[in-house]
Amino acid sequence: MSFNNNAVNTKADRRGERMAIGDISIRVMKQKDLPAIVAIDRKVLGKERKEYWAQKLEHSRRESPITPLVAELDGKVVGFIIGLASWWEYGVPDNIGWVDTIGVDPAYQKKGIARALVEELFTNFKMIDVDTVYTMVDWRNGELLRFFDAMGFEKGDMLNLRKRL
Repeated sequence: MSFNNNAVNTKADRRGERMAIGDISIRVMKQKDLPAIVAIDRKVLGKERKEYWAQKLEHSRRESPITPLVAELDGKVVGFIIGLASWWEYGVPDNIGWVDTIGVDPAYQKKGIARALVEELFTNFKMIDVDTVYTMVDWRNGELLRFFDAMGFEKGDMLNLRKRL
């Protein structure tokens, strides 16, 4: 897996790849962070998905000007976020951003880590003129819905459709 360091020059980049919020440090995700991301995912979902994450991070680095971020606490990666910017897909204009994936180690949840990651992602989106951000959440996940509500999200105009085969 290679990481494209030519993506948007984030606020974290301009500060030597670190932005401190209290004791939480937000920095650009690096290849060496993959084992920590996989470990957080395993703690949250209960299964190992190393190849999935390697592919997902490579795709993000290749396809989006938004650099994935990690949160560190006492030198340990305890959270991450992947954001994407739209490039006029499916009739969605290029001023749209997406919170694709956010993960926080369960032992470190409810400590402001997810909030810090989302706020830094918002800052990075603004730097490339994104003015609207979307995400998708399972409507039965009340805790996650409350989190995004607290971050200022509201119900959007798009409708998720599915058909089981």
